[in-house]
Amino acid sequence: MIKWRLYRRTSSTVSAGPGETKGGVFMQVILPYCAFRGEFSTIRTMTTESATANNSRSDKSRLPRDERRAILLSAALEVFTAAGYHSAAMDEIADRANVSKPVLYQHFPSKLDLYLAVLDLHIDSLVFEIQKAISSTPDNERRVHVTIEAYFNFIENEGEAFRLLFESDMSVEPQVRERLNRMTYDCAAAVSGVISNDTGLPKEAAMMLGVGLIGYVQVTARHWLERDSKLTRQQAMDLVENLMWRGISGFPRTDS
Repeated sequence: MIKWRLYRRTSSTVSAGPGETKGGVFMQVILPYCAFRGEFSTIRTMTTESATANNSRSDKSRLPRDERRAILLSAALEVFTAAGYHSAAMDEIADRANVSKPVLYQHFPSKLDLYLAVLDLHIDSLVFEIQKAISSTPDNERRVHVTIEAYFNFIENEGEAFRLLFESDMSVEPQVRERLNRMTYDCAAAVSGVISNDTGLPKEAAMMLGVGLIGYVQVTARHWLERDSKLTRQQAMDLVENLMWRGISGFPRTDS
């Protein structure tokens, strides 16, 4: 016959007959006493640490789909940037996101799908920032400044994403190349619209200038990032801005 005895916690130690069970426990535990043997059976008690871990995993399992997706994309960005696409493992991404591999595959059927989703997220972010900068002021010299600033802010705030976009080992993959081309086109289109309206240049000519200006900022920003602050951020921005403004300001406005 099994009898039960109640033992209350006094500190981090619970007294239990002739022995003690150590570890953080809840306010009280019930231990079985085996009358026919005259001793206590061994049981597993839950420590505070394991309870916390279980609660964390439980909270993760209840995350809304969008929040879980954001966590997966963040983990994937870290792994893809550190290891490159070909060396990155879905197991490592799942571990970093603290989910199982099947859960990861529920959201992204393949590693390429996951990689493209990461690209799309940060491409949309960069394009939005460039478009917002250009539309923030009617003054063209100021537009040059805020556009350059938007690129350098992106580098500073999302350095891993910038490297993924501009130093990808997947740039020859057709779906990746299509997205990178779209990114350049969308940024250049925002610039070319202003150029066309202000100078009266044909759309194709304005687009050529827009692509040139955006490409110039991208390449110089990448160069600055790779040089590891041989120039300060402000020094680099001033050089890029001076050259860009002297070039584009040579095209007279139609209202001047």
